[in-house]
Formats: sequence, C-alpha cells, structure tokens
Amino acid sequence: MAVLQVHPNDNVLVALRDLAAGEMISWQGRTITTKHAIPAKHKIAIEVRKADDAVIMYGVLVGRAVIPIAAGEAITTQNVKHAASEPQLRPSRYTWTPPDVSAFRSATFRGFHRADGKVGTANYWLVVPLVFCENRNIEVLREALVEKLGYGPPRPQLWNIDALIENYQAGASQDTLLSLDLNNTKGGPPAPRIFPNVDGIKFLTHAGGCGGTRQDSDALCALLAGYINHPNVAGATVLSLGCQHAQVNILKDAIHRLNPKFNKPLYVLGQQESRSEPEFIAQALRQTFVGLTEANRAVRTPAPLNKLVVGLECGGSDGFSGISANPTLGYFSDLLVALGGVPVLSEFPELNGVEQDIIDRSASPAVAQKFLHLMQVYAERARQAGSGFDMNPSPGNIKDGLITDAMKSAGAAKKGGTSPVVSVLDYTEQVQGPGLHLLCTPGNDVESTTALAGSGCNLILFTTGLGTPTGNPIAPTIKVSSNTRLFQRMQDVIDFDTGDIIAGEATIEEKGRQLLTYATAVASGEIIPHAVRLQQDDFIPWKRGVSL
Repeated sequence: MAVLQVHPNDNVLVALRDLAAGEMISWQGRTITTKHAIPAKHKIAIEVRKADDAVIMYGVLVGRAVIPIAAGEAITTQNVKHAASEPQLRPSRYTWTPPDVSAFRSATFRGFHRADGKVGTANYWLVVPLVFCENRNIEVLREALVEKLGYGPPRPQLWNIDALIENYQAGASQDTLLSLDLNNTKGGPPAPRIFPNVDGIKFLTHAGGCGGTRQDSDALCALLAGYINHPNVAGATVLSLGCQHAQVNILKDAIHRLNPKFNKPLYVLGQQESRSEPEFIAQALRQTFVGLTEANRAVRTPAPLNKLVVGLECGGSDGFSGISANPTLGYFSDLLVALGGVPVLSEFPELNGVEQDIIDRSASPAVAQKFLHLMQVYAERARQAGSGFDMNPSPGNIKDGLITDAMKSAGAAKKGGTSPVVSVLDYTEQVQGPGLHLLCTPGNDVESTTALAGSGCNLILFTTGLGTPTGNPIAPTIKVSSNTRLFQRMQDVIDFDTGDIIAGEATIEEKGRQLLTYATAVASGEIIPHAVRLQQDDFIPWKRGVSL
C-alpha cells in the first residue's frame, strides 16, 4: 500500500513510502497523479484546494490553504498554515466500550509496595539540591558514592583516551587523531552492588530554588516533593544552602500535603549551618549510607496491573507517529483503564486542535472546564510572549511531515486512546484514582517527562519517529518507535517497534497488547529499558513561563 487515509473525512492522504514525481496512485476507484516527488510520511492533497480551504486530517481541521493546491500535490509549510477549530463547552453523552482485557485480568507485576498503598516499579534513593548553589556538592556526593557502591554505568567498552594522548605526544597529525578508533579497549564489569535491592542512587541537579519568582521556587518544592513521595523512591537526602527562596519548610509542607503519613527516610542538611564543607559532605555521606541500608530491606512482590500509573509522552515525532506508535499507546491506555490503572496524557500545546474531543470525553463539566481554562491560559501566555501554539512543530517535525501544530496535535492526542477523561491536573498536581488523567505540561520532552514522574507516574511510554535518548531519573522510560527503520538504526536507544503497523504486518490492537506485556516485564525489573541502562536521567523543572 502506497498511501493511507487516516479518517474517512480526511481530504489528504499519508505517503507510506517515497513517491516519485508523476506516480499514479489508485485510491477508492480513482487515480491521483503526484505532481512532484513526495517523501514518505508527508501528506498529499486528494482534491483541489483553493486559498483558505480547510485541510482535514484525523477527521479534524489541521490547517488552511494559503495558495491553491492541486490534487496530488504535497502539503507543505509553503501552501498550508496552521488552523484549528474553536472548542465549545457543551453537554456530553459520551459512551465508551472498554476493550477485552480477559487475557490480563490475572496478570501481575513484581513491584515495591509502599506504606501508602502505591507500588513502585523500581527502588531508588534520591539526592536532591533545594537550590542550584548545591549542585557542585551533589556532584561531589555522586563521585564519592556511585562507583564504590556498584552503581556505575555498565561499560562493555571504555573510550580509549590513552590512544589520543599517546599519538599526540608521538607527533601524530590531526588527520591521524581524527581517525583513531577509541572503542577498542575492553572495560571490566561494574563493581558488585553493596545494596542489591536498591536499583540506584539518583542525583538531581537543576537551575532553580532562588532568583526568579517565589512561584517558581514553590513549584520546584512541589515537584521535588512529588519525587520524594514517589513510589519508585525509598528515601532522599536533601541539600539546602539556607538562604534561598526554596526553604526547607516549604518542601516539608509540600510533602505533608501529598502524604500526611509520609514515613520514608528523609535527611535534610543545611550548608550554612555546618562547621565546614568537608563536614557537610561527610554528614550527607553518612546519612545517605544509613538510608540505603533501610532502602535495601524492600523486596519485589506481586501487584495487580491496576497499580501501574503510566505517563504517555512523545518526542522527535514524525509523520508516522500518529498512525502507528501513538495509536498503539492509545490502545495500551484503553487496556490499562479497563484494568483499573492510570494512564496520564501530557503536553498541552500538543492538544491544540483536538480540544473538542477532550471536552466531549470529559467525565464531568468541571473536568471539561478545567481543561479548557488551562489551555486558554497557556495559549494566552504564549501570545503575550510573541509566540503561539502554531509555533510548536520543530524543524525535525516539519521535515518529516508534521506541517502544522494541529496536525501534530491530532496525532499526538492518539496516545490518550478513547476512554473518558476522569481528571485534569495542573503542573505538580498528583494522580488520584483510576482512569485517564490529563497533566498540564509543556511540549518540551524533558520538562514534560519530569512533570509526569513528579505527578506519580511509575512508568513512562515515550513514542518517537526521529529518535531521542530521553529518560527520567526515577520512572523507567520505554521508547517506542513509529517506524522500523528508526528501530533498526537506534537499537541502543529504542525498546519497542510499531513500524510493522505501517508495513501492514500488525494491527494497532496487537501492538497495544504486546506493549502491555512488555511494560509489565519492565515494571517487574525483568527488562531494563535502554534509557535506564544508559542512565539517561533527564530532569528539567518547568518555570511557568512559555515553553512549547
């Protein structure tokens, strides 16, 4: 098959392979001749479009023609501009038929049960600064603890820097230095773990805690509280300078609001109260070590799949993301809801154009109103900054067929499946109860995944069409490719492939069920995603300015 119509109301087709100029495409009893070469993933006009005519994809408005477009011509940034329908609050009678989950009813994962009833898919210790002034001390603690305790990254090969030094000192030319193979020195295995039941020590650094606004530091404390209270976290060491906006009492109050019965080991040290920096570091080392002895008592035991809280994310999207990887996550999401679990859809700038569907699926008028309010406030902040949701697609998105934000959004929203929206969360608010949640985050990959973990996601599913190494310090992140070419090229980064949907060799439902089985193995610690293996611990708190 050369082309695909995603929705019966669409007036564009998706090229499933590269199309040559003048190629004749048979589609629904008619022949469309391409006007020029059209790369795979790009969109083709089915019929003539006049200036200002609507461009429809996924059954929704995704743009308007700015100049006439001939049938068989590619949709580009030169002939189409972003456009989206205006959403309306209206009574909804949405009904949903859950998928068959009989095959998963008795399935379990082996997780870490916490006192508050939540279950972790990992068991980490956190070392966190309250302010950027402590970042250096965080790094000192990292250097002191990671290798000695057996948490260094696996290194099947070490970079052979000695080869560069030796050749340089021997007078080698620049060309010789540039051609040296640096992957030819075998490294030894990492040191054995002193605490085998602790999956790692995660050291978070950031640029916040002081300066900026008080709202920024309050939001940072709320985010850190979410990480400390997270079911994948056994306890934490917190370093404070002392005089910053992000005060210790603000953090502790935020933890108490999340969990009044919080009982994990938590050590908070203030540098301005210490006798010296060496003693400050020594005390942090002693307390962290003692905390690790406590964390090591936790063991994995079976838990039902309704204890999974799964963040749904995309990044480096391409023209296939919305028809393979994202719908696979959508079916996964529906399966999880039917099992009583919690999928969480983020990235509000990438819901622009599909607001009406979200509103119509909202479980109550209050949920719909909160969603629309957050979207409108976000859009207005973007306009005030001289930007807008229409500027969300990146150069990589556009190059691979995502021409407008509404087109990108309509595909991105497929990650949320078809179940009712039971809750809308503002940034740092916590997941409460089963069902599909929406979380207000930027479209920026790392700011969004940082927020998903902070709101309680114990796994993250991350789709990509172009490839990205993004991970999270505490929530295992599973990379899902939209196309097999990417999966084959980046096998050290991508975990799960949905390209066989594009090839016509698998259905979305089949891949969704396979992904649930895969995610269950990850949640049990039986499969280690590449982002975890590579220690891709990306952490960027969101300042509530404009970030698309």
